[in-house]
Amino acid sequence: ADCPFIVCMTYAFHTVDKLCFILDLMNGGDLHYHLSQHGVFTESDMRFYAAEVILGLEHMHRRFIVYRDLKPANILLDEYGHVRISDLGLACDFSKKKPHASVGTHGYMAPEVLSKGTAYDSSADWFSLGCMLYKLLKGHSPFRQHKTKDKHEIDRMTLTMNVELPDSFSSELKDLLEGLLHRDVENRLGCKGRGADEVKEHPFFQGVDWVAVYTQKCQPPLIPPRGEVNAADAFDIGSFDEEDTKGIK
Repeated sequence: ADCPFIVCMTYAFHTVDKLCFILDLMNGGDLHYHLSQHGVFTESDMRFYAAEVILGLEHMHRRFIVYRDLKPANILLDEYGHVRISDLGLACDFSKKKPHASVGTHGYMAPEVLSKGTAYDSSADWFSLGCMLYKLLKGHSPFRQHKTKDKHEIDRMTLTMNVELPDSFSSELKDLLEGLLHRDVENRLGCKGRGADEVKEHPFFQGVDWVAVYTQKCQPPLIPPRGEVNAADAFDIGSFDEEDTKGIK
């Protein structure tokens, strides 16, 4: 069954030289864009996005799929403000063989993903979730200090740095992020044998009605403006060559 928190394919066809996928239209923009327009989110608003993303990850992990590219730019909003995880190009089936490849986005990749030759599974996504939630609250990855763009430096920080969480964070939030950002997989939240349930049962999510989250009954904190291009550049969503679309109605 389709998951309401993952972009789904509705149709596919091929031309002479191209394979084309028709995906759900998400015209509400992505969280990276809204972070740049709206500014950082409150803990309460972040909790809403975290809850829906967690259910999307749970859906994948139950099917032995690790997503591997969790970041705000890949979290799209529908017209009502609910999230969909998109861009599954790096997603990988780990049911028969665990992946070893160092793939993803610097600043969100787990230590085991960065360590060449180390096998990993869904553990990588829980670390990335911690990085993404931190970014929604502070505007940058916990491992991207002083706005550095040096990928090697970001990777080095990910492998060695102990993240210092601001005093402005609630104690429950600090505990959640410390759990998700644990370098040791065995001690990481979500990786101790019960998967997403460990994260959902964390005190930060106390009071969250997970059935209401799944049925999209919770009020989104941000409703994307209707009739607007919710992207930094209209070309982001309209860059198709005429040759590519010829004959498509």
